[in-house]
Amino acid sequence: MSIEKVADLILSQALKHSATDIHIIPRSSDYLVQFRLYGRLSPHRNIPVPIGERLIAHFKFVALMDISEKRRPQSGAFQLELHEQLIALRISTLPTSTSKESLVIRILPQKNTLTVQQISLFPTISKKLISLLKHSHGMIIFTGPTGSGKTTTMYTLVEHCAKELKRNVITLEDPVEKQSEQFLQVQVNEKAGITYSSGLKAILRHDPDIILVGEIRDSETAKIAVRAALTGHLVLTTLHARDARGAVYRLLEFGVKWYEIEQTVIAASAQRLVTMLCPYCGEHCSAFCPNKRRMKRTAVYELLHGKALQNVIKEANGESSQYYYPTLKEYLRKGIALGYISKNEFDRWIHEMEKTETPQ
Repeated sequence: MSIEKVADLILSQALKHSATDIHIIPRSSDYLVQFRLYGRLSPHRNIPVPIGERLIAHFKFVALMDISEKRRPQSGAFQLELHEQLIALRISTLPTSTSKESLVIRILPQKNTLTVQQISLFPTISKKLISLLKHSHGMIIFTGPTGSGKTTTMYTLVEHCAKELKRNVITLEDPVEKQSEQFLQVQVNEKAGITYSSGLKAILRHDPDIILVGEIRDSETAKIAVRAALTGHLVLTTLHARDARGAVYRLLEFGVKWYEIEQTVIAASAQRLVTMLCPYCGEHCSAFCPNKRRMKRTAVYELLHGKALQNVIKEANGESSQYYYPTLKEYLRKGIALGYISKNEFDRWIHEMEKTETPQ
């Protein structure tokens, strides 16, 4: 079997199982192929060392990466049509201590579109997100770990804005994860001089109503995003923080003044993807279950806005304040009570969330 057929076979099996990532990990005597299924890594198959090396070289070639370079990390992306389904693949390589490369592929289906009403486990959150989109200016921040669905949430929201609200949307991403004809997309290209900060400056001159910034990574990007929100634009972006209130502290770390946060941030959200219980079998599906290949994952949101958000900002500025808003733990407990998610799923996310604490 040719290496192209081996690659297509692995990709086909990953799509069949609804995997979000493919890991090709070098070991002493072989390579281990793993799929990330519903947030968990699952071993798929072992492949011999020669095939593993050729497979990694093949993916690097089609992603326009340097095949001869094995001593430094690389990243690339490409699209292909497989079984009449268009998918985008984001490739990342990492050299290991054994002088072999590890490769991870993020699978990004291009035709899976959701409505705003479908992205949240609880309809009240969906309605609140729709109402937030009606603001003419301000900033909405989404936080959560890698793979928690932040990008899907933002795409769903801006597609709603472009299609239903008839607003001019421009995105700035690294890389563009999903092609859309509903709005203008700009990809970060540091070699060409398009960084997050320079790209954002250029976008401000292009008459946008809504700007999607893939991620705030540094102080300059944070300050330009805040300036965009202050000058009549609605900005949607992501930050790495443990919970919603952590987004406020992250902006302060980037040098944004507390009164600028007070004037611009209209909401901060933390989210997690949870696997819903099968309506036929519960937590563990039978091999004969008609729902087995359609296990549904949905997002649970912790949404900080309004008076609670203002009080969190005051607290971050050193003022004493009291506030309350429903946390992720409460929403997850509600999901258990209503029979949507299992106790094991709840315990898994509680363990993840308790690993770190938000700085005071």
